[in-house]
Amino acid sequence: MRIPRIYIDQPLNSGANVMLDGSAARHIASALRMTPGQEIVLFNGLGGEYTAELSTVGKSQVTALVGDGREVDRESALKLHLAIGVSRGERMDWIVQKATELGVSAITPLFTKRTEVKLSGERLDKKIRHWQQVAISACEQCHRNRLPTIHNPQSLDHWLSENTTTSSELKLVLHHRTEKRLTQYQAPESALILVGPEGGLSESEINNAMAQGFNALALGPRVMRTETAPLAAISILQSLWGDMG
Repeated sequence: MRIPRIYIDQPLNSGANVMLDGSAARHIASALRMTPGQEIVLFNGLGGEYTAELSTVGKSQVTALVGDGREVDRESALKLHLAIGVSRGERMDWIVQKATELGVSAITPLFTKRTEVKLSGERLDKKIRHWQQVAISACEQCHRNRLPTIHNPQSLDHWLSENTTTSSELKLVLHHRTEKRLTQYQAPESALILVGPEGGLSESEINNAMAQGFNALALGPRVMRTETAPLAAISILQSLWGDMG
């Protein structure tokens, strides 16, 4: 049996007794049907991971004794930030999950002219927590020990006006009306990828992004869906300059 990896939002130290509750406890007790004495791996999203032995297993609460720590870094040297228009249904969950698996360090959900999803107040807060949990689950699965940052959603215009960059950062806006390709750029230290929602970004939004220092980028002759384009771009960037290849 593969040793389960569990995220825990608290400090981790060898020899400490920790308590897991909520979804983590239910996953261990009900889904995995684990028992006291079995081993898990714990991480808190700040880097590194710890072995741990289950002490008690209940339906709503689990305790474990923390064992040895390991400084295991599985982060890409290329820092990737994905800014994307909020999509309908489960598309956004898919994007957050797969972008996390592919190694992005940050995700900013954006409200654009063609965004059809309306979020505010308690519903917005609930959605942010949901996306954070999607990222946590993806890190548990793909063995990342650092969580990507899920920024608060904001309007594209406000985000562009507040966005600052460094000379070592490559800023890209995806749209299919350009001949520019990634191989025409020099290797950056970090990259910022801007993608629209269903229907893409408007012409004025693309022009506004380019006025703020973004470079137009097409991924080929085919028009990709909003959930496909960012994952393709991230994969290519990681293959060219990151840790995939």
